[in-house]
Amino acid sequence: MRIALVHDWLTGMRGGERVLDVIARAYPHADLYTLFYQPGTTSPAIESLNIRASPLDRLPGASRHYRKLLPLYPWAASQLRVEGADLVLSISHAVAKNIKTEPGVPHLCYCLTPMRYIWDQIDAYLGRGPRRVIATPLVAALRRHDRSRSDRQQVDRFVAISNAVARRIQQHYGRRAKVIYPPVDVERIQPDGREPSDYYLLIGGFVPYKREDLAIDAFRHRSDRLVVVGDGPTRKRLQAGAPANVEFTGRISDPEVLEHLQRCRALIYPQEEDFGIAAVEAQAAGRPVIAYASGGALDTLPPLFTTQPGDGLAWSDEPNPTGIHFHAQSPDVLERALDAFEEHGHRFEPHRIRAHAARFGSARFLSELSAEIADLTEPPPIPSGDSG
Repeated sequence: MRIALVHDWLTGMRGGERVLDVIARAYPHADLYTLFYQPGTTSPAIESLNIRASPLDRLPGASRHYRKLLPLYPWAASQLRVEGADLVLSISHAVAKNIKTEPGVPHLCYCLTPMRYIWDQIDAYLGRGPRRVIATPLVAALRRHDRSRSDRQQVDRFVAISNAVARRIQQHYGRRAKVIYPPVDVERIQPDGREPSDYYLLIGGFVPYKREDLAIDAFRHRSDRLVVVGDGPTRKRLQAGAPANVEFTGRISDPEVLEHLQRCRALIYPQEEDFGIAAVEAQAAGRPVIAYASGGALDTLPPLFTTQPGDGLAWSDEPNPTGIHFHAQSPDVLERALDAFEEHGHRFEPHRIRAHAARFGSARFLSELSAEIADLTEPPPIPSGDSG
């Protein structure tokens, strides 16, 4: 089968690119279509594919300033045309699913999320002030286009990465979506057997919805240490205003990230994620997660308890809890969750946390995705009694 892969852009190795990497290794002869391609920023498996970029990629500095070109995304995606493929598989969180295909070629969209900047995270990206007002006509036009390019004439089938994303697909596009959890390299990540260190960990992307500010503020009046890993547009501003017990590492290597996952007391997860690969990676390392009770965390993180308004805790009946949930994105609520973790954290067992994470491995993902592809592309069986 000749498979064409489509991905929004190739400018780094984030969650979507980790999904693409697993698919690229499974289909090493596929063509790959994308809006922007910055060589050397993704994995060898991705870079070895036949990569075809949109006309926007030829603009000077496009791969560094691609976010500023958002109004042109629909046009750029329309300029990409798949030819000679038996199946189109888009891994989309923006406009990858908008690509033009030949008539009769099935299109399966593995949806990371509907475009968050125009749908569910618009407040985080644009706020509620003049910037939001100015952007309103553009957002409305992008929503109309996004919805029109998500019907059955464009996308034969949606698959979502979590139940939260499946609900958004239903809400925004009126389409049902099966859930196949994305692959996490849990085989690479193991507990190291040592006692945890004295710090909490935050892995940041430093874009508005990641809510690093919330975690930093929660540690402002504490003696605990918080180590913040990663880089992004808001890092310098947040680092300049952070208290002394918050340490920023910047961008570090995967082995260094793994060591932090193994050594931290717990991973802090203040954002609403579509799935949340880092939270599963922390669990694979045997470490609990303190997560905002929304989005993918509801699928991946069985809690010991969830904080409640006031001072209460809602205890769960989970037999093998792997973390705790806090009910509101507020520094005070997160700080109360940290206090509760200090009191009850001894209940978490690293080997049980690790066992839970193992169910999200790459082999499971490829098996489920292959079954979905086969169901979409294989002809229906001939009814019994028919001839010819």
